[in-house]
Amino acid sequence: MIGVILLGRTVKANVNVIKTLEKLSLKRKNSLVIIPKTQSNIGMLKKIEPYITWGEVSDETINLLKQRRKPIINKKNKLLFRLNPPRKGFERKGIKKPFNLGGAYGYRGSKINDLIKRMV
Repeated sequence: MIGVILLGRTVKANVNVIKTLEKLSLKRKNSLVIIPKTQSNIGMLKKIEPYITWGEVSDETINLLKQRRKPIINKKNKLLFRLNPPRKGFERKGIKKPFNLGGAYGYRGSKINDLIKRMV
């Protein structure tokens, strides 16, 4: 399963980006959606990468989310949660730089679990 968090700043986004975010049910800042890992979902995530951060979510983190937060929707194999801003903030260079350069957006791999735990 893949966890996707919307970082915010979609005001001047392209129409195609906004439609893709709506298909993923990401409408608010700091919202998390958990979706299955398929090629079509990964293609959508790469299309909207500067606006989100994503990675593989462990079963332990999903159970923690279900205990502490109530899922908002649970349809078509998607879970949507609203989270708090992360404790101690995002990474050092902010949300406008990619994760591999010290920022926040883009693919994180299994390090998404640490971010989700700071946001619960």
